[in-house]
Amino acid sequence: MKKIQQLLPSPTVQMIIATIAGIIFGLFLGDYAANIKFIGDIFIRLIQMSIVILVMTSVISSLGDLANRREDNKFGLKMGASTFQWIIFFTVIAASLGAILASIVRPGDNMQATTGVNEADVSYMGFQETLRNFVPTNIIESMAEADMIPVIVFSVLFGVGLNIFLKKNKSTLAFDLIKEVNEVVLNVIQIIMKIAPIGVFCLLADVVGATGPQVMISMLQYLGLLLAGTVILLLFMALFVATRCKLNPMLMPKKFLEMSIVALTTTSSAVSFPIALRDCVKKFGVDRDVANFTMSIGMTMGSAGAAMNYVVMIFFMQQSAEVELSALNIIIGMSLSILLTLGTITVPGSAAIVATFLATSLGLPLESISLLVGVDWFAGMFRTIVNVNNDVFVSLMVANRLDSIDRDVYNKV
Repeated sequence: MKKIQQLLPSPTVQMIIATIAGIIFGLFLGDYAANIKFIGDIFIRLIQMSIVILVMTSVISSLGDLANRREDNKFGLKMGASTFQWIIFFTVIAASLGAILASIVRPGDNMQATTGVNEADVSYMGFQETLRNFVPTNIIESMAEADMIPVIVFSVLFGVGLNIFLKKNKSTLAFDLIKEVNEVVLNVIQIIMKIAPIGVFCLLADVVGATGPQVMISMLQYLGLLLAGTVILLLFMALFVATRCKLNPMLMPKKFLEMSIVALTTTSSAVSFPIALRDCVKKFGVDRDVANFTMSIGMTMGSAGAAMNYVVMIFFMQQSAEVELSALNIIIGMSLSILLTLGTITVPGSAAIVATFLATSLGLPLESISLLVGVDWFAGMFRTIVNVNNDVFVSLMVANRLDSIDRDVYNKV
């Protein structure tokens, strides 16, 4: 078995091959490609089967785990509060930019022939009714129907209750059980993702067969939008931070170059972390204690690039379904996207998981997910470069507040 696995290309290469093959297959066979769509549907169903338990156990264990954490007095409340303030600030800016660009470019319009969903088929609820339905009367029913917002509300309340219980009692049986279930579900999803290339091939072949060559327009618009958003967001961050910290913005590109190349080529914040941490201290002049704290928090929670990408996913699916989400639902979708990036909900690094979660939460169809999954490696390049650079910007903002920037180091060419 190990020899067979060694002969296979990496999962990323498999996904790229599946995407290209699916497009070619769909273009040549046209409507006939719909005959293999059921295989892709099984792949999506396997994800849907696991996602409710994954979300519940992730939220509950994250909130319950707060009882086991100890605040490090060395850094103090001021540093912690400032770090979270700027992480949230940049994440909200990124999500908002994604919404604006997706509304202008509308990359999902060329996918409309694939969904068969009309705006008339979608019922809208009033503001009060929508908010009331956030609170479940029967959590089992909400789980069975994959009604994600009530599931999250219940999970948050359960997690808070578990946190209080752990502070008052020595027994961690319930907490340990939930953590273990979460790990088991993550293992299940890892198994499911091994067949992701097959699922993507079948789904994308069906989409391309029904839509034709214009699907390539949607693909390029989607990636072009993310590229434009990445450039705009990084320029905004650089100018904003340079102005607030009274730093020369012209020196930033060279200082960011090495970590950005690593982020772009590896699409991994974890791999980029050691270089980003080193440069944050050696090139930007941030105090080491401040950098150690803010960069570590940022690696797990500072995902502005992901927030922008997730919001664009929502608009892509909404546009491909030819429906208009209400302002409240758009706000909910953006909030869920931000929540995903802040580490409250732990998901494997997969567009299939995130897109399925967002679509299920907002009642959007799943037909366009195949394209999102197929180009996710390229989208990951843009996400990662923003995430890594964002961590340094947050560190600079916190260090500036604490007067912990060595400006001689920063100004050194």
